[in-house]
Amino acid sequence: MIIDKEEIQKKKKKLDDCKAFLKKEFIGIDKIIDDLMEYLQIWYLMPEILTRPVVINLWGMTGVGKTDLIRKTVRFLEFQNRFVEIELSNSDETTWSKSVSDIFQSNRLNDEKPSIVLFDEIQRFNTIDPDGTPVPQTKFTDFWELLSDGRLSRRERDDLEHYLFSYLLRKKENDRRKMNGEAEMDENPYLNLWDAKELKKYLSMEDDVMSIIDMKEEDMIKLILKKQKEKKIYEPVDYSKMLIIISGNLDEAFQMSRETSEADIDANIYHAFTKKITVVDIKNALSRKFRPEQVARFGNIHLIYFSLKTEDFQQLVQREINNLKTKTKSKFGISLKITKNINELIYRNGVFPVQGVRPVFSSVVDILDTNLSKFLFEAIINEDKTIEIDYLVKEKTIAGKVGGRIINIPYTGRIDRIRQSNQQDAVANISVHECGHAILYMLYTGYAPLQLKSKVASSYAAGFTFPHQIHDTKESLLDRIKIYLAGGIAEEIVFGENNASIGRSHDREQATALAADYIRKYGFDEDFQAAYSLEDYPHRMQHDITDKKIEKIIQDLAKKTREDLLLHLDLLKDMSIELSKKGSMLPKEISEAARKHQLEVSIKEEGYLHIAEYHKTLNS
Repeated sequence: MIIDKEEIQKKKKKLDDCKAFLKKEFIGIDKIIDDLMEYLQIWYLMPEILTRPVVINLWGMTGVGKTDLIRKTVRFLEFQNRFVEIELSNSDETTWSKSVSDIFQSNRLNDEKPSIVLFDEIQRFNTIDPDGTPVPQTKFTDFWELLSDGRLSRRERDDLEHYLFSYLLRKKENDRRKMNGEAEMDENPYLNLWDAKELKKYLSMEDDVMSIIDMKEEDMIKLILKKQKEKKIYEPVDYSKMLIIISGNLDEAFQMSRETSEADIDANIYHAFTKKITVVDIKNALSRKFRPEQVARFGNIHLIYFSLKTEDFQQLVQREINNLKTKTKSKFGISLKITKNINELIYRNGVFPVQGVRPVFSSVVDILDTNLSKFLFEAIINEDKTIEIDYLVKEKTIAGKVGGRIINIPYTGRIDRIRQSNQQDAVANISVHECGHAILYMLYTGYAPLQLKSKVASSYAAGFTFPHQIHDTKESLLDRIKIYLAGGIAEEIVFGENNASIGRSHDREQATALAADYIRKYGFDEDFQAAYSLEDYPHRMQHDITDKKIEKIIQDLAKKTREDLLLHLDLLKDMSIELSKKGSMLPKEISEAARKHQLEVSIKEEGYLHIAEYHKTLNS
């Protein structure tokens, strides 16, 4: 094999330029871009040495830019004519293609040269249901063949021969009819378009369709017979020079993607949780959708997108604003000055961490683009060259200074409006409930919660206390039960038992599940050492045997929770008042409130794991 070093150097430069380009286009995914470029390097620089295709998997929540990243890479490397996107599905929708091989052939990717395929939304092609039942598959079954060794069978041999022989028979019949005067003699002994296309596909011809049409039929017949003798047309197509990208959203791995109130949870918290997802988590999630031998065929190159950090979203908002400034200057010759209040308005109403970047783009259009047109009209009419745009928070107004004139447009962000609609009394009730959770959390872990909210973007009043990750032990399970019970008990203490709300229902379900697992699953109670939680076990224990003990545990823990809250009643009241006014408290504010009442708690970063000092104990 002769290696052209100069050509490789050119390609390497192109790859480096592509990396730099992508890092300008995308925010917060530099590591993904670095890894992607590294893994496709051998395919791009020296495809000749590949004996099987390169398979790269991209996993992340919706809206993080997986598909867009691949499209822009393809465009930069100028592979558009050697690229195909495929969404595999188990649905019975009528489609022309029933196999991956068909799609490759129709996109002219059956010539064994370097090419790229993106299999998008792969989670929809699951082969087993959540309960483990196999899903019957009739389409695209050759996908697994492709991942296995990079070779795909052509159409069934019978199909291929049927077409070739039927072509020859039609030709023979036409000739006979012309000889007998049953049809007009054709002056033009050439192929028609349909036959040319079909023969190009079946015979794997590299010629373009027009040059095949220009071939005389007698020459084509000779070629068909020659190809049949060579047997090449029956051999599998070798796709070892193909770059296969598999992309998908795995809810099983990205569990936080189903969190409620996602507009209110700090983006850094989601980032910290997604950062802990590993290849093992991805493979476990895949094993709940695909059979073991199929999971193995995805390979070991798994690039995992973290959700974006707060600063990434802020940078994204600023980039969109800068783009708008540039566009306005170049189109109209008008300079825009936009205050930070506008940035904050867009962030508050456009950032849903689990939904990625799309809501940010639509919020920029909703808040800035739409209202800018009114200011631009005024500036163009009066030949002004500058516009200053600000958001007056108290007045709920977008203010535009055009020349020397001020134009006010009343505006309340769509999410702000929902947050503000929560009734004062409901917020007070929720504040006490959430502070009950927070105080018990601080008492048992020694940390301030990551976030405390009593006003969220929801059509009904709601709140949450966001914890760190906790390593479950015998003690921590009991502590978690008390933390769950604390919300409802705090309401009883502050508002009286008759005014306690039903907002405790989910808490009690979680507390009961933990107490049941404490006895039935983990054997932490000395009276019950068998496993009572095995539903499918033929000799499983009856649940009602443990029910009285579960009830007793929860009663005792509820009593202890009440005692702990009463000991910190002043802190509960003061924190609840502060939370109901602000609607939200950060760890620093929670810690300061606790310190005023002689409760010292530390602040731990997002993603911190609360775990016993096992290593220290072992070594001592």
